[in-house]
Amino acid sequence: MAQCITCGSELHPDRATKYDYCMAPECQRKNLKGLTMVAVGVNKSAEQYLLLDEQTRDELASGKFADQRRGSFGTSVPTATPPEPGTTHAAIPPRPQRRRPAPAGPAVTRAPRHPWTKSQERLALLYNEQGQRPDEIARKLGLSTYNVTQIILGSRNRGKL
Repeated sequence: MAQCITCGSELHPDRATKYDYCMAPECQRKNLKGLTMVAVGVNKSAEQYLLLDEQTRDELASGKFADQRRGSFGTSVPTATPPEPGTTHAAIPPRPQRRRPAPAGPAVTRAPRHPWTKSQERLALLYNEQGQRPDEIARKLGLSTYNVTQIILGSRNRGKL
């Protein structure tokens, strides 16, 4: 029979298949590890999140989730590295950017930026859909409960929830 690594009590056989600690609050606090999630497919119509484990880490490194519309993962701006000896292709210089003239009228004010990142917003909405309370989400993401509530309410107003 398997035993808890913290307190030594017997583990239920079903629990022992996945965990080596019992359900006692002290053992949970000592041994419970949080999950790291990673967004691998983000577009206008759907988002795909995976738990970041060894298999997912290897798949990310192998380029399995690379953007099919681009030639490489990440940005499509060519690098300015010199060509390898024996190759005939030279590095393509980046295209110069055109600047628009400043508007002649009064200064245009932009809406203030949110005090949270897009990733924090996505995770807050995901945790909310899983039934977690704003104060729990705020603790996980390092935000105030007010900001988490604003994220959730803003999403509802835009019709995403």
